[in-house]
Amino acid sequence: MNEAARRLEKNLYRQVKDTCEDYQLLAPGDRIMVAMSGGKDSYLLFHILHQLLPRLPFSIELIAVHLDQQQPGYDGTGLARWLQASGHRFEILSEDTYSVVTTHLDSAQTYCSMCSRLRRGILYTAAERLGCNKIALGQHRDDALETFLMNLFYSGKMQAMPASYRTDDNRFDVIRPLIECAESNIAELATAIGFPIIPCNLCGSQDGLKRDAMTALLASLEKDNPNVRAVMANALRNVRPTHLLDRDVAKAWAQRDQSIRPKEITTPRAAHAAAQPILSGGKVRLPVVTSNE
Repeated sequence: MNEAARRLEKNLYRQVKDTCEDYQLLAPGDRIMVAMSGGKDSYLLFHILHQLLPRLPFSIELIAVHLDQQQPGYDGTGLARWLQASGHRFEILSEDTYSVVTTHLDSAQTYCSMCSRLRRGILYTAAERLGCNKIALGQHRDDALETFLMNLFYSGKMQAMPASYRTDDNRFDVIRPLIECAESNIAELATAIGFPIIPCNLCGSQDGLKRDAMTALLASLEKDNPNVRAVMANALRNVRPTHLLDRDVAKAWAQRDQSIRPKEITTPRAAHAAAQPILSGGKVRLPVVTSNE
């Protein structure tokens, strides 16, 4: 790698380290399945976690798991060699989810939802068999922003991607150590390192997806504000429940521990501008009510 790539690697490492610390993604004794899709994101996730491992003040174990979905033209030899060279335990699974998806859905329907649901079930089963308590996914900042926009525009809810969550069946914690990393930086470093990328011939083969529209929207906004993605990501960390319309959120916020964003004490202004009327349709002036408190 050249010097620019080494600096980028150092910055991404620091971002992942800070994210893991801020959201407490790693703990002593963790056995973590790293879901390896064969794309740039999962490669970089495993690469950075591999670097972080010996610098932790406690011991954790990484197990890389890749699922061969039997897509046409699939070639996983490069990935297999790369995993063998990593020195970590790994497994490559095989299940024909490609035929299931393409049989049940026509080309006009979005493959992503069914494909990810099938893949998730297989990975959860493998994680249980391997004794893993956590599953690490390679989703990054741009994934979270696009998901937020899709939910906002198409589902009528304000929801993005958390850094971690507990699965519905309460078996695993799912963590996203790259959640604050920019996709452009991931792509640049992945190219510099030369990961043996496996292209997706299922979801990646479809045009006109809603997520693609969100990517295009962010790119358009970025022309006027180059920092729009960073600003939006900061907004996800800076929610103001008092200025939303969800009554459940407002109730929970009102009952919060006062150590959580303590209310600022403000001093009333001694005087305000008089703003005398220049036009009035009535002759009665209401009295000004003052408080004795």
